[in-house]
Amino acid sequence: MVDDDESVLKPIVDILRLEGYSVDTAKTGKEAIEKSNLRYYNLVLIDIRLPDMEGTKLLSVLKDTTPKMVKIIITGYPSPENAAEAVNRGADGYLVKPAKIRDLLEMVKDRLKKQEEEAKYNEQKVKEFIETRAKEYETETSARKSKK
Repeated sequence: MVDDDESVLKPIVDILRLEGYSVDTAKTGKEAIEKSNLRYYNLVLIDIRLPDMEGTKLLSVLKDTTPKMVKIIITGYPSPENAAEAVNRGADGYLVKPAKIRDLLEMVKDRLKKQEEEAKYNEQKVKEFIETRAKEYETETSARKSKK
């Protein structure tokens, strides 16, 4: 979770940990970028106003460095403009502070489930491609041997 407000950060982190999630925190966009370059994260919750950059700017950077990571904006300053900008820059979700814990947990669970399903789907597609390519190769090899 990326938020410089300890009064928001700590309760959400505690609740996510109680739900069984492994949680890391950053208080600035720069710190979040550095951590994401060192470790893979499945999901990030980003405050829209950080001390060193806008959360929407961080969305763009994380979209480039970790494209499969689920990115959810949390803001105490909701507006149609920043919601649209968040979505356009790659947000997978948008919550308004103070976020209802039930809504936050549902969104996190839902987005992680979709991420897992997409990974399984992609894995299956790669497997099918390899199997198909192996059969094509066998057929090509057999055809070449028959011509000799």
